[in-house]
This record gives sequence, structure tokens and C-alpha cells, in this order.
Amino acid sequence: MAIAVKICGLSTQAALAAAVRGGARFVGFVFFPPSPRCLDLDRAATLAAQVPDTVQRVGLVVDADDATVDALMARVPLDMLQLHGSETPARVAAIKDRFGVPVIKSVAVATAADLARTAGYEAVADWLLFDAHPPTGADRPGGNARAFEWELLNGIACRRPWFLAGGLEAGNVALAVRASGAKAVDVSSGVEDAPGRKSVAKIEAFLRTAMHLNVAAGAAAAAGR
Repeated sequence: MAIAVKICGLSTQAALAAAVRGGARFVGFVFFPPSPRCLDLDRAATLAAQVPDTVQRVGLVVDADDATVDALMARVPLDMLQLHGSETPARVAAIKDRFGVPVIKSVAVATAADLARTAGYEAVADWLLFDAHPPTGADRPGGNARAFEWELLNGIACRRPWFLAGGLEAGNVALAVRASGAKAVDVSSGVEDAPGRKSVAKIEAFLRTAMHLNVAAGAAAAAGR
């Protein structure tokens, strides 16, 4: 089975079409104003309406309150929410209960000790997303195009499916999958020409590479390291 790919931070019809055409199983829209990928609700609704039923539409928020997510869910047709801030397990559970959609929770990773925090989220989130810690002084969460030591995820005992994120691009995704044993990957800045400006060519190249990676082969390679 091919690796599942999520293309995040989409903001144009051309980039969205490239992601869907290339086989992405998840497409992400960002609703966090400090991000150069942030969309207004009307624009997001227009794009989300073009996504086929075979692809999951994910809305990314950061420490959003109920009123913010209420407005988002009322206007934009989304299949999942991605919580990419400092949300606690209790907050993740509350959002799932209130909005009734599957939730992806990001976990920032720098050392093996960071993985100990996943247990509480495994009990409430549907997916986890392992990303790099943001650099010092960053005003946005996530890896900000930085990678972490992928081998830290090798053989992780996680009860939920998970994405590998942070610093991925067409040139390193095969190595990242082999090193980590990931069955799903998330990319944003690695398919851009500039922050917030997706490249159709880079989306196509990333998906071509990822679609040729095999979950079983990647997991076996990781287990043998």
C-alpha cells in the first residue's frame, strides 16, 4: 500500500488540483492568522467544495476557542480538524465532542522524551502528527521547514495512526519514511516556492515520489535499523 500523503497550507485552485490529481489523501487549509498560508472562510469554503469525496479536507487551527471553530465549521465543509497548538488532551476531547469530526493532534518532537507526551493524546485524538519543535523566537508552531531526528519514531508503540511532518520535500521523503517507518506524511513548506506560495511542480514531484513508496517496505526498513 502506498504512503498516505497530506498536502497542507493550500490556498489556490491550481495547487489543490495538483494535490488531488497526484493522489493526496488529505488536503489541509490553515486558519491561523500569523501564517502566510492562512485563508479567510469564504476562500476556504470555495476551495473545500472542490475536493472530491475520496479526499479528506482538514482544517488546521492553533489554540482556537469554541467561537472561532464554530464559525469555521459553519462556513467551510471540513472532514477533520488539526489542532496544532498547545491544546491539552482535555481540550482535544472537548473539540471532538462539540464538533463531531475526527481530530489530528500535533506533537512537537526534539528528543525521545517528547514522545512520552503522546499517551494522553492517543486516548482522545484520531491521528497524531509528529512535527519538529519550532525554532526559538518563532511566532508559529510546527517545524517551520525544520526536520527532527526521524529515527526517534522507529518502532514507536502508538495506538493511533500518525503522520510524519517537518522539513519534508521530494528529495528526502523516501529517506524519512525508511528511517521512521511512517505510513503517512504531511508536507507544506517543502512544496512551496516561497512561504505560502505553493508550487504545482513541487507538489507533483513530492506525490510522484511518495506514491512509489511502500508502507510495508518502509516499516520493514525502519524495524531493521
